[in-house]
Formats: sequence, structure tokens, C-alpha cells
Amino acid sequence: MTMALIRNRLGLLVLGVLVTFVLYLLLPAIQHERFTASVDIPKPRAMEEATRKHQGTGNSTILIGTVLHNPPVFFREAAPVQKDGVPSSERLPVIFLHGQTFTSRTWEELGTLALLSENGYRAVAIDLPGYGESLQSSDVETATSRVAFLQLVLKELGLQKPVLISSSMSGRYSIPFLLSSGDQLSGFVPISPVGTKEFTTQQYQQVKTPTLIIYGEHDTGLGTQSLQSLQQIPKSKVVMLPEAGHACYVDKPQEFHKALLNFLSELK
Repeated sequence: MTMALIRNRLGLLVLGVLVTFVLYLLLPAIQHERFTASVDIPKPRAMEEATRKHQGTGNSTILIGTVLHNPPVFFREAAPVQKDGVPSSERLPVIFLHGQTFTSRTWEELGTLALLSENGYRAVAIDLPGYGESLQSSDVETATSRVAFLQLVLKELGLQKPVLISSSMSGRYSIPFLLSSGDQLSGFVPISPVGTKEFTTQQYQQVKTPTLIIYGEHDTGLGTQSLQSLQQIPKSKVVMLPEAGHACYVDKPQEFHKALLNFLSELK
């Protein structure tokens, strides 16, 4: 009985030593896991990020988030990244506005944001009030208030002297902004915008912002109408996309991207 009791105690002792040894090995990993889970690393302005394959040479990370508060304005952003993974801000930032039946998602799905990112540009697209993920606002009912809205968006996003891309309906925002605050832009790319007839030839002739006017061959409405006004801008050039309609950038994305990149490369 004595020998059996001794063997049982030795067995329990060995088992206890083994359990202690295993816990000793696992403890650092458990502590690291608990610490990692408790740390919440904030992403500036971004609510979410997703890596997707777009038109271009590689993958781009699209950040999404909101700026302003009453109500919040939704945006998508593709930041320029060097080969070593370090963000670069040497080139001009670019901001995209959208047309009546589109949103910021359009510029993502066309691969425009990713393509500009891969070429070293910070590209941001917003949902205008009442479209996409941005709620309707009563603060953008006049041309003056829409100019103030864009100024605030640019400030909140940290976009200094950006290039403004504006299609169709968004001309209600971009044209008044160009005529009153064009010195805050490095370039302007109107794509058959609305509202051009509300201003005079003299006002357009005073614009000093380099401008690339883009329209589709088959857009005989807003395309040709806006062209008549916009071509009065002294530093303007015109690109007509063959066999394209009003949303020419959707009909001919490759041709649109080529024209846009060429224009951006000429700006300083």
C-alpha cells in the first residue's frame, strides 16, 4: 500500500509539473492576444477600408468615411502609395463630383480613383447632399451656399489647391465655385455641366484656372451647350470623346482616363 501511494503521488507531481510547463509556454501568446484585442487603432476620417482590384497596374485601398456633421458628407478616397508602401503627396490632389444618376461609387467602379492613386495622386470622390450616402441638406439651396459648402469640404478633407472634376448636375456646385473661388483650384475638368448659361461671357473670360473641357460626341444637349460657355475660359482646352453620350466617362472610360492623366501631368 505504501509503494502504491508513493507512485500515485509521484504521478500527480509529474502531471502538475507538465501542466505548469505548458501554461508557462502559452502565457506570452495569451497575453499578446488579449493586448492586441484591447487596442483600437483609429483611422483618420475613415470608417472602413477595402482592397479591391481596379483598372490599373495593381491593387488600391479605398478608404470611406464622412466629413462635416450637419449633415455628414460621405466620401471615398484612394491615397497615393509609393512602391515601398510609404504614402506620397507630391502630386496635386483631385476631387470628383458626380452627376444626377451617379454617386462617388461611380468613380470607384470605373477604376478612376485607383488609377489616379497608382499614378501618384490623392483622389477623393464625395456624395453630394441628397445622393448616395449623404443626406439631403437645406444649406445648399443657393449658389452662394453651394460655394461655401465646397470650401468647407475641401478644408475638412485637407485638400489644398486640388483639381476639381465635375460632371453634369454637379455643375450647380462647381461653376459658381470656379467663378468665385477659382484661385483655390489648380485645375478644373468640367464634363457637360449644368448651369453654364447662368453666367456671362465676361465672367468666364476672367477665369485663370487651367481647364479641360470634356464632352461626348453624341451629347448634343448639355455637351454642346456648356461648351459654348466654357470655351470662353482663356486657359481651356477641349477633348471630345468619339461615340460617347452625355456620361462620356462611363461610355469611354479608357479615353477619359487618358485625357485626364495627360491634363494632370501638365499642371503644377
